[in-house]
Amino acid sequence: MNNINNQFIISMFIIILGYVCKRFNIVKEKDGEGLARIVINITLPCLIISTFSTLKVEYSLIKLTLISVAYGILMTVVGMYLFRKKRKKTKGILLMLLPTFNIGLFAYPLVQAIWGHEGVKYFAMFDVGNSFIIFVLCHIIASYYSKESETLDIKSAIFKAFKSIPLITYIIVVVINILGISIPKMIIDFSGIISKANMPMSLILLGIYLSFKFDFKNFKDIISILALRYIIGFSVGLLFFIFSPFDKMTKYTLFVGFILPIASTIIPFSIEFNYDAKLVGVLSNMTILISFILVWILVGITT
Repeated sequence: MNNINNQFIISMFIIILGYVCKRFNIVKEKDGEGLARIVINITLPCLIISTFSTLKVEYSLIKLTLISVAYGILMTVVGMYLFRKKRKKTKGILLMLLPTFNIGLFAYPLVQAIWGHEGVKYFAMFDVGNSFIIFVLCHIIASYYSKESETLDIKSAIFKAFKSIPLITYIIVVVINILGISIPKMIIDFSGIISKANMPMSLILLGIYLSFKFDFKNFKDIISILALRYIIGFSVGLLFFIFSPFDKMTKYTLFVGFILPIASTIIPFSIEFNYDAKLVGVLSNMTILISFILVWILVGITT
């Protein structure tokens, strides 16, 4: 547990550093846009390459990817029904906040501390499905609901989604891994160095947008997102943990996975498509705190 506590404390200090830098005008909130682009297009892809270069994808673990995709689609459908009467742009931001998980920044350090390299392999396969939901489904949602037009050019939306550098990186490295092709050592070393910047830069970005102040008019939306994410996530995870025939590590991956925080990638999306980045930041930070407590309790009880 000391390792978990240390990871959490270090993460919190990095987030606070970003917030302090903003408060003292060392960086401005608008600087977050450039930092977000660096994280999405450079450090995150390098983290993906670095992670999968040391993992052997097992066909039996593809079920984690498929379950992750199915769950993301389910949450989106639930959100579309429950938020059907909301304004278009409000609906867009709420739908982006429901089906995604922060695995690269939040889960990997904790998983490494609790289950080691083997645990990271399971969560990486869960994250492949999560990445599809983020970079395809959420990208389409963000694009469509950011405009007043009621039409959606599916071809154009999918084409833009597949221009996502992290998604393309995931697809390439998973295919390479399955085919048994070795990534050149130079690329692995280069990616490994750059990937080390992903965690601090992403957490600093969270700190730049850190705020627990929000318009009271958003209060119901905040409660709705938190309730839906944790009630449904915990319930589905518990059902898999108790009743599924899967091995123990798969059960832990699903149980923990479904109660992880909102994907930090949604912040850059909200900036790119002109949504309320502060609201995303508030919810992101709330879910980081809630998820850490839940994961800590869950692991403490079940291991």
